[in-house]
Amino acid sequence: MTSPHTGSLEAKPPAPRSTVFAWTLWDVGNASFNAIMTTFVFAVYLTSNTGFGDKEHSSAVLSYGLTIAGFCIALLAPVSGQRADASGRRALWLGVNSMLLAAIMALCFFVAPAPQYLLLGVALLSLGNLVNEFAVVNYNAILPAISTKATIGKISGSGWAAGYIGGIVALGIVLLGFVTPGLLGIPTDQAYNIRAVALFSAAWALIFSLPLMLKARSLPKPERAPQEKASLLDSYKELFATVKKLRKEAPTTLYFLVSSAVFRDGLNGIFTFGGVLAAGSFGFSTNQVIIFAIFGNIVAGAGAMLGGYLDDALGPKRVIIFSLSALIAVSLPLLIWPSTTMFWVCGLTLCAFVGPAQSAARSYLGRLTEEGKEGEIYGLYSTTGRAASFLAPGLFGLCVTLTGNQLWGILGITLVLFVGLLLIIPIKDPKVRKSASSANS
Repeated sequence: MTSPHTGSLEAKPPAPRSTVFAWTLWDVGNASFNAIMTTFVFAVYLTSNTGFGDKEHSSAVLSYGLTIAGFCIALLAPVSGQRADASGRRALWLGVNSMLLAAIMALCFFVAPAPQYLLLGVALLSLGNLVNEFAVVNYNAILPAISTKATIGKISGSGWAAGYIGGIVALGIVLLGFVTPGLLGIPTDQAYNIRAVALFSAAWALIFSLPLMLKARSLPKPERAPQEKASLLDSYKELFATVKKLRKEAPTTLYFLVSSAVFRDGLNGIFTFGGVLAAGSFGFSTNQVIIFAIFGNIVAGAGAMLGGYLDDALGPKRVIIFSLSALIAVSLPLLIWPSTTMFWVCGLTLCAFVGPAQSAARSYLGRLTEEGKEGEIYGLYSTTGRAASFLAPGLFGLCVTLTGNQLWGILGITLVLFVGLLLIIPIKDPKVRKSASSANS
């Protein structure tokens, strides 16, 4: 008998390749926010440009802003996904949030390098994180609908890989066109060239989001019929009922949501603070950070693609455990032998294992999710992740404060990854669960 939380991936025809391709292209566009705005360019601009003040103060303000955004996501993400499920309009809300995110990125152009603009920059980046998470909830919810048990790992990995490839190309354009040699000729005074990158990022996101928006009507619809519009209070009541149902009928799913939140926060911490560490602890200039990011995305894309195939062949749990173990082992040498060379070696190796862990976590949940509930469950996926989102930034900041050295923030992120690894070990792999179920029947 099929588990109610595995039904969405049982025997069904695969989605057309054009649909899967449009889905992966959205990740290409989203790379402009993740790679350029959040990680390697705009966040680094806010925390390293002395026009905003000293880097410790700017980093702290950014951390506070992202923490507030994380709280809002934890509160609202599952309800936004649930309401999209109920209306049957996941693709519509994905499009709306994609356009809002592009508008927010474009507004970042007005963040000039002066103390009075720091809060504006942090507020826009934090709001962008909120809107982006709403978009990602609906984007992830489409994955089970366009894949099967045999292909969900590969498609999820292809999406992550496409995002990294998009990051490579976008960062390459930013480096050559806006930074060094600055082929577009945008002046560097008042950081106009860096601020113009925000406009480019907005355009990039819109262009690559369009194919999926145009495919909206042809995307597979959940079997559950659209429901009448409910109040926000009713949505929260249904959400609590879903959590209660998961605890009773699918405790593995609920435990995975909670435990994966910890290691996913560690993974996010690697990207969130990677560029900050490169500039602040290893003296990388903006163009050096971007060059590192390009090579990092090449390695991460290859890792995500390979991890997707291993996911389908071996199961997502093994991919997650191996990736987390490798990340922990590779991060520690940076503390023992800190040098630019070691940062390149360890940093690129870290990139190789982040993608597989992220992709496998997404596909793991997709294998367990009941059809028609994808938006709500992936909303809970975001909520649990954001509920734990204080861990990596908090321990990073604590280690920096205790040691007086930004580099030792790495230890805080490593501790989060280690706890996440311990929590994920007891969970049974979906394939193991299916085999055991078959053996007992």
